[in-house]
Amino acid sequence: MNTPSTYSPHHAVPADQRVFGARDLFSLWFSLGIGLMVLQLGALLAPGLGMSGAMLAIACGTAVGVLLLGAVAVIGVDTGLSAMAALKLSLGAKGAVVPALLNILQLVGWGAFEIIVMRDAASLLSARAFGEGSVLTNAALWTLFFGAIATLLAVTGPLTFVRRILRKWGIWLLLGACLWLTWNLFDKTDLSVLWARAGDGSMPFALGFDIAIAMPLSWLPLIADYSRFGKRARNVFGGTAAGFFLGNFWLMSLGVAYTLAFAPSGEANALLLALAGAGLGIPLLLILLDESENAFADIHSAAVSGGILLRFKVEHLALAIGALCTLIALLAPLAEYQNFLLLIGSVFAPLFGVVLVDHFILRSRQAALAPKVGLRWDTLLAWACGVVVYHMLSNLLPDVGATLPALVIAGGLQWVLGRAIAKPACTPA
Repeated sequence: MNTPSTYSPHHAVPADQRVFGARDLFSLWFSLGIGLMVLQLGALLAPGLGMSGAMLAIACGTAVGVLLLGAVAVIGVDTGLSAMAALKLSLGAKGAVVPALLNILQLVGWGAFEIIVMRDAASLLSARAFGEGSVLTNAALWTLFFGAIATLLAVTGPLTFVRRILRKWGIWLLLGACLWLTWNLFDKTDLSVLWARAGDGSMPFALGFDIAIAMPLSWLPLIADYSRFGKRARNVFGGTAAGFFLGNFWLMSLGVAYTLAFAPSGEANALLLALAGAGLGIPLLLILLDESENAFADIHSAAVSGGILLRFKVEHLALAIGALCTLIALLAPLAEYQNFLLLIGSVFAPLFGVVLVDHFILRSRQAALAPKVGLRWDTLLAWACGVVVYHMLSNLLPDVGATLPALVIAGGLQWVLGRAIAKPACTPA
């Protein structure tokens, strides 16, 4: 029998070994929707949109994003395949190589970002607790520490992590941290004043929506790595969508509010200092520890994607990718990642518009109906057109937004091309 870390990325998980229910998926995606980077993304929206505008953009973007996230999770249940293996059904065996490479690239970047964020927050908390000269403020030490934790979790695999750690006690600690930060905000600020404060107009609402939806969309290329262990499609969809929406909306909104109330400069360290002052820094510490779960998911799924391309065990690839992320975190400064998020959306949002139409409409959720070919030119063409549409809209009409139109256009084009290709095959001789 396969152990949790050795399920092949090429083959479907057997039905009798799918153990995740709605509660498991809710715990996982609530946790992955929470993080220091989510708080800082809220800080990015705060100055331009103000409290009301930012929360509306977060609510709309996250709601649309989790519906798509849940739908892609269902593909994992239907096929039992990892995310990149499932893409072979829509793109062809060779066509799936391109998104697999792109996915590895973006996940290595995300993994390094997560380690950097954890390092900076831990150094800041240590400086407050022990003074600037303490050895515990050493950035390299924290980078190695968090890199090692994330890599260890990635090597053990999702079943061990979700069922033995997160579901039993991890989610309760996170709920406690979020509730404390929320109570502290209500206690120390006048929310009506924050709500009435208008943004400075430096960010259009459509861009705020695109940034908010980019968070759930950034998980589309890896969600099936976890949902393939799900028992029922309905429970997987509900647990995933509800968990991620609650966690992401809650934390990003707190990032907006704490920035406007305590850190109007919008700088990451100013926000962290404000958060560190709540509850002796314990809620921030719990969220900091939770960030390792995000890094775990990045590293593990990068390894699963790598397993599609290379004939190595997933745990060995996870070890190598974790070391690479840690090395990048040691050498690279934390830069603004707004453009990084939008770049992910430009590639993967149109791709999954194509995949969703192909799986749910053209194939009616039947993997057996997928043509056994190396390249599916119809889906690749629809995907490429969607990426072009995204960049045209983002450059020429930034006030309109690009993510959702590109996804819809790519999916619509796939519907047209897919039906056009299928008709000749169905025509009697």
